[in-house]
Amino acid sequence: MKTITRENLKKNIAFRFIFLMLLIIPLYYWQDFSIHIISHFTGAILPHVITQQWHIVLLNILMFVTFLLPLSFRRKINWKEYGLVTAFFVSLFIEMYGIPLTIFFVSKSLYNPVPSSASIVYVFTFLGVEIAMDLAMLYASILMIIGTFFILVAWVTLYKKIKTEKLVTSGIYSFSRHPQYFGFILIILGWFIGWPTILTSIFTPILLYKYTKVCFIEEQELSKDTNYQKYKKKTPFFI
Repeated sequence: MKTITRENLKKNIAFRFIFLMLLIIPLYYWQDFSIHIISHFTGAILPHVITQQWHIVLLNILMFVTFLLPLSFRRKINWKEYGLVTAFFVSLFIEMYGIPLTIFFVSKSLYNPVPSSASIVYVFTFLGVEIAMDLAMLYASILMIIGTFFILVAWVTLYKKIKTEKLVTSGIYSFSRHPQYFGFILIILGWFIGWPTILTSIFTPILLYKYTKVCFIEEQELSKDTNYQKYKKKTPFFI
């Protein structure tokens, strides 16, 4: 099989440059990111956690589970995969805005009474609740915004083209063979970075494996399609 040519990859330079910059940020601000991670894994963040905000829990669950729907446009729904990621979001938002059980448990044995805390860089009010973000949380939010962009643009592209084209290869699909899954992976990584706990540490690698595997399964299903093989030669897997 021919490799993707340098000429075909030129159109992805902007995307790749942006993601290279995103990879550099945690390395440059490693102290802020490490404090953020340690404070979550030791339970030191407990005094600052938002609790009992069930309206925010429900809204976030509905919003992010809705992102699953566009993923079914190219293949049949696998309810096991959907159930796993739904469980991830339900448990994540209950932990973040409802009852922070894992943070509470680890704080009992690991909590430092005078913990280091990452500096707050952004504060905003959402549905009457003040939410403060440190650098790592802001970075995570940027990843999720980019991921959401990929999902929505891919969904719109498919919605417009799927009725007239058997294989959609235009628009964002000319830059990436799996923009929706790539976007979803960015969202999962964003939530893990923003809320690094035992719970997300268990779910995140499983979900990353699952959705990367789905991409390969989808490509295997189209392996005999000559048009897809031509498309595959000139379009990157993710970016």
